[in-house]
Order: sequence, then C-alpha cells, then structure tokens
Amino acid sequence: MKTHRIFIIMVLCIVLAVPISATAGTWKPDKPIKLIVPWGAGGSTDQVTRVCAGELEETLGQKIVVVNQPGASGSIGTKNTLDAPRDGYTWTSGAAKDLGTYQVLGMIDTNIRDWHLFLNISLPQVVAVQSDAPYKTFSDLLDAFKNKPGKITVSSAGINSAGHSGIETIKKYTGISYKHITYDGGNPAVIAVVAGEAEVVTQLSSEETDMLKAGKLRALAVLDDNPLNIEGYGTVPPITQWIPEFKGAPIYFGVFIPKGVPDDVIQTLGNAWHNVILKSERLKEYAAGRGAVFAPSWGDEAQKRAFPKIQEDAWLKWDSGQAKVKPDTVGIPKP
Repeated sequence: MKTHRIFIIMVLCIVLAVPISATAGTWKPDKPIKLIVPWGAGGSTDQVTRVCAGELEETLGQKIVVVNQPGASGSIGTKNTLDAPRDGYTWTSGAAKDLGTYQVLGMIDTNIRDWHLFLNISLPQVVAVQSDAPYKTFSDLLDAFKNKPGKITVSSAGINSAGHSGIETIKKYTGISYKHITYDGGNPAVIAVVAGEAEVVTQLSSEETDMLKAGKLRALAVLDDNPLNIEGYGTVPPITQWIPEFKGAPIYFGVFIPKGVPDDVIQTLGNAWHNVILKSERLKEYAAGRGAVFAPSWGDEAQKRAFPKIQEDAWLKWDSGQAKVKPDTVGIPKP
C-alpha cells in the first residue's frame, strides 16, 4: 500500500510538472506590439529595427508595428515608451548609449539599469564629406577646421546622437571648433551634406552607406583603430592614422523594454533573441552591407557590452559642458 501511494504521488508530480515547465517563460501576445523608433525614418535605428521586427513577427505570432516618433535627440519617443503601460506591448529602440546619457543631459530621469536590453548590431561613426568637396583626406579636413575655427558646418541627428558624439570626440582630441546643424535623424543629416546644406557629417556607417556607394559622399575616416570595409564601396581608413591616441568603444543598437513588464514577456523575447535574431541571415546580410558588426545579445551580457560607450559619452558631455548631471552621481564612474 505504501509503495502504491508513493507511485501515485510520483505520477501526480510528473503530470503537474509537465505544463509548468512547458509554459514557463512563454508569452503569447494577443494584439499587435508597438515598437517606437525615436528617430526619423531611414536612419540607422529605423533600418535595423525594421529588420529585427520582421524576423520576430513569425515566432511571436503578432504584427510588430514600427512607429517613428523623432524629436529632442530621441528622448520624446523613448519617454513615450517609458510612460506607456508596462504590459509588454510597447517597446522602443536605438543606441544603448542614448538610454545611458539622457539622465546626465537632464532630458529623461532614467538610466540604462531601468531597461531590458536586446542588442542586435554595433556601428562606428564615419567622417564623410560631399564627393566633390575639396577635402580629399581627413588631414585636409582637419587643416580646414583649424584654419577656419567655428566656420565648418557639421550635420548630426542632434545633441545625443552618434554623429554629435563623433564630432565632439574629434574636438576632444584635436581642439577644433565647428558649427553644428541638427536634424531629426541620421538620414536627414546625411542628405544635408549631399545637398550642400552642411559640409561634414559624422553619423553612423549604415546611414552613410547608400550615399557612399552612389558616389554622393566621400568617407575620410572611421572613428576606430581598425579600417572599415564596406561592401560595394571600399575601405575607410581608421582615425588613428591621424590621431594615434584615439580611444573609442562600440555603439550598440537594439530593442529596449522598460523594467516592470511581466517576466514572461522578457523571457519570451530573450528566447526569441537567442533562437531567431542570433541566427538571422537577414540581419547578418544587413550588417555586412552597412559596415556594421553583427552582435546580438540580451540580459546581463548586453548591459556589459553597452556600458563602456555610455561611460565614454557621458563624461565627454560632462567635460564639454553639455551635461546637467555629473555622471558619477548617477552610477556612471569615469572610465
């Protein structure tokens, strides 16, 4: 009798355990998901976000509606996500460094630890000029900056954009000054140089690729210590060829969800990131053609990867007088 009771208990445990393990971490969205791109259409964030959204729709079984909400250096769309119900149906996207520096700029009271990160690629900034500009090398451009202080126009997607960080980093190492012209996204900033509204753009490689391949732009340097190979264009020399002491961290992009959503939402998206995005041929092809690095990760690993650029950018903004909050007072020690 005792053996029989033990057997029944064991069977019940097995039966009860099956649905628990089978459904643990499983979220089945029952309506479309809103994915906010806090920058204009056609920029780096918009491009890679749409690739990832398309890859995730089948596995989640729902449409992912990508909505562009540009403005205030990405802070408007990001705050709209932060203020939305924490039910898992509103996500945002962009560069992880932006989430980490809004607080020091006094734009949004949030930091990187308030978010779940799902990274997809990393991108470098590229210094480019119009194809018929007189600057044939970065050395020519640097001479022009020094000979005409505050006169050379540089376009970017705004104060917190990768392009602005790029030119500010160059300023940090060389002491140049320039005239800043801002736009609501990386793509408009690039088109501005093509159209002659600005002389220089330092946005991300993926935003400049089409115009480089079309012969409308000339790339002078990549902000890295290694050359950048862009399929269909050629090799862009590293900035260290002119600034040997230059140090930089990768800018990681991805999809972000505020903490406070149900755990099963995060686990389900994490599983999808591992099983779908990490194996995505579409994302690999996109990266190869845009001068990007295929680099999916999520969770703690994503936080570790993203933080060095946040440190670098936050302190760059503080040292240049653009930040309103000292980084180390909000958990960002000096690198």
